[in-house]
Amino acid sequence: MDKNINNNADEDSLNEESEMVKKLMKAGEIHAEVIEEAEKLIKPGAKLYDVAEYVENRTRELGGEVAFPCNISINDIAAHYTPVYKDEKTFSENDVVKLDIGVHVDGYIADGARTIDLSCSYNDLKKASEDALYTVIKEIVPPMNIGDMGAIIQEVIESYGYKPVSNLSGHVMEQYVLHSGISIPNVKEKSKDYIDVGDIVAIEPFATDGYGEVMDGNEKYIFKYIKSRPVRLPSARKILKIIEKKYPYLPFAGRWLATEDSKYKIALRTLMSSGCLYGYSTLIEKNHGMVSQTEHTVLITENGAKITTKR
Repeated sequence: MDKNINNNADEDSLNEESEMVKKLMKAGEIHAEVIEEAEKLIKPGAKLYDVAEYVENRTRELGGEVAFPCNISINDIAAHYTPVYKDEKTFSENDVVKLDIGVHVDGYIADGARTIDLSCSYNDLKKASEDALYTVIKEIVPPMNIGDMGAIIQEVIESYGYKPVSNLSGHVMEQYVLHSGISIPNVKEKSKDYIDVGDIVAIEPFATDGYGEVMDGNEKYIFKYIKSRPVRLPSARKILKIIEKKYPYLPFAGRWLATEDSKYKIALRTLMSSGCLYGYSTLIEKNHGMVSQTEHTVLITENGAKITTKR
């Protein structure tokens, strides 16, 4: 199994009939359908758990696989919240919800997000991240410096009177690799890094009425396998074997292991402390400001950026 895309893809590999492009576009088609259906489920009184389970099950029904757990981050939580097993949390009429989902077909990933404002009070905040995203996509001419992309995002968000979240960023992706090493900033930066033809890029502006930075929360609900190490706890050894088999490359949710072993939470803590797993902290706006997010995955071609996660 080839787990890496050649970022300097030749013309043939970017042809619409190539296997890579077909799988990438298929993942995007599934993503677009699932996120539209899921948005309709987000209403006051609905359970976050039910929406997340719907997203992940529906992704598989349509022929895709889950690239990372469904993120449902509310209000000042910018990212990395996914429901726990049988989570009883519900949406309220005052919530600003970031729905971030990932779909892959044979490792080719579609990553996209949108903001649902149940409060009807933050329309401009939502527009700020949306406008920033579509503006920077239209301006992409490869090769393009990532710092210049950040400057465009920052300028648009600030034009609405809000701040971009400076320590969150988009990312270049490869087959089975969600973050390949190059990040797309949401603010102007001096950088020697460029995106170029053949790159698969998730661009995700975050806007806030708060401080403009996120901090780590205390909770971790999403994990990633790092390496196998000796562990003493029997439940941890059992869970590690399951993770190595089912989730060797991409992030997974703790709740996915709930039916495997009743001690899965202890096992996950043990595996993190042993260096077998990385845990993603929830990311919270530093001044608890409200946060919006909009994201698309694009394929960089000689003619600019082709959105994969939009019908």
